Amino acid sequence: MRIEFRKNSQGIHPADVPVKVLNNGQRMPAIGIGTFGSDLYSADQVADAVIYAAEFGQRSFDCASVYSNESEIGKAFQVILEGGVPREELFITSKVWNDRHGEGEVIASCKQTLADLGLDYLDLYLVHWPFPNFHPPGCSVESRSPDSTPYIHADYIMVWRQMEQLVEEGLVRSIGTSNMTIPKMNLLLEDCEIQPAVNEMELHPHFQQQAFVEYLEKREIQPIGFCPIGSPKRPERDKTETDTVDIEDPVVVRIAERLGVHPAVVCLKWAVQRGVVPIPFSVTPSKIESNLRCALSDQWVLTDAEMQEMATIDKGCRLIKGQVFLWEAASGWEALWDLDGSIES
Repeated sequence: MRIEFRKNSQGIHPADVPVKVLNNGQRMPAIGIGTFGSDLYSADQVADAVIYAAEFGQRSFDCASVYSNESEIGKAFQVILEGGVPREELFITSKVWNDRHGEGEVIASCKQTLADLGLDYLDLYLVHWPFPNFHPPGCSVESRSPDSTPYIHADYIMVWRQMEQLVEEGLVRSIGTSNMTIPKMNLLLEDCEIQPAVNEMELHPHFQQQAFVEYLEKREIQPIGFCPIGSPKRPERDKTETDTVDIEDPVVVRIAERLGVHPAVVCLKWAVQRGVVPIPFSVTPSKIESNLRCALSDQWVLTDAEMQEMATIDKGCRLIKGQVFLWEAASGWEALWDLDGSIES
């Protein structure tokens, strides 16, 4: 891993990147960079990408304990901080994994993440999935754990109380959810003492989740979008024959040709103009640069007509279906997502 920070003279000044003001007053950059290297990139490659992104002006980094690279990313953060970037300029997110939902385990997991990342606090901490189901690394998509269960609200609230305690102790500035659904969110909002500031969810042109986005916006919960370009390099276990490819969509391609950019840029710019915070991942310098430029208000702007046309290409194509989190009696992967408006037990 690189051990020095070299500010890029051609980069973007962080102050020029628009921000989203969360429901607790905290400010989050309008675009971030993910750190899930899947099975394709080493922890050191991801850490180097974090340093390069910071050199170019990126200040928002989306991490997670399950990505198994927080120690290396922590070293990258130290390079960035020692290079002169103030801690208060960074917006760092992490997540508690499914196997740490027990009493006291959420707090212990957060403290471990802080130690690994070399930080005193996190700007944002998320519950990665709304249940304790998990899978061993590298398992097949057909894998099922005998310990997996449907969503149990009493258990989730026990997790959320620990999230709230992290805020009270000053270890975390904001807390949020991930991979939730409207029925589950309704239950949480009835019982929480601190409302989630964000919900991180799969969002891309072929999976727009418009009703859920509007639901969140109405409640002042910021949507964060993962897989914003359709995640062509997602793990093989998450690929199925019916999946579609956003960057090959004729509408996306046509807009990209007008703008003179790669179709991935159109997907990201659409998200930004929609009001979503996308968190694309890349280790390629040129892509890291163009990804951040998408947040600028005067760069590669889609017209109102193009935004309306983009709204018509939603195919309802969920890429991260979560099959490996299913319990043995589940009817299918759809059971995770409450598609009929009720929570399957």
